[in-house]
Amino acid sequence: MATFALIHGGGGTSWAWRPLEACLRGRGHRTVAVDLPLDDPDAGLTDHADHVVADVLKNVGHLDDLVVVGHSWGGFVAPIVCHRAEAELLVLLAGMVPKPGEAPADWWEATGFGEVDIDDPIARFMHDVPADLAAEALRHGREHAEKALVEPWPLDRWPDVPTRYLLCRDDRWFPPEFVRPMVRERLGVEPDEIGGSHSVMLSRPEELADRLIGYL
Repeated sequence: MATFALIHGGGGTSWAWRPLEACLRGRGHRTVAVDLPLDDPDAGLTDHADHVVADVLKNVGHLDDLVVVGHSWGGFVAPIVCHRAEAELLVLLAGMVPKPGEAPADWWEATGFGEVDIDDPIARFMHDVPADLAAEALRHGREHAEKALVEPWPLDRWPDVPTRYLLCRDDRWFPPEFVRPMVRERLGVEPDEIGGSHSVMLSRPEELADRLIGYL
């Protein structure tokens, strides 16, 4: 049995993980989906990571057999959690991969990210999510305070934890042709792939659960 700490992306909440949590718990694993303090103007990246560790301890009571999953912007937080908690595994799901000293706001230009010309957020992030579920996801969106966007990533190297990267083949926000070279250059690994949009936890929770459990 593993404990999956699920870290949402920028502007999101723990709500997006509910379908995946049901799949993982149904197969005997523990899950802790965390609400990052995104809207706290005093919370930096380390504060976000501390919040995740505290939430796991509060809900599970220990940090044993911990698998940290960071989605999208959560890729800036998840490695810090692994550094603090000595996690067993780190999985970046369509995640941003930071370098030491790099602020999230600087990541876009540093990686050569090209803005996606899709204005509708559902078409951009959730085109394969059922309409009612996508509409509900939008209602759970939040504003993002500035500090955690402009603060440099605090680690001096990648944490000593096995790391997997899972890209989404139908992702319109982080398309595969952008993600593959970015992951190779920054992590030195070949990303794994799964079908689905940037919000694959909502569109394909059973398949995503299979992949995460397969990494154990």
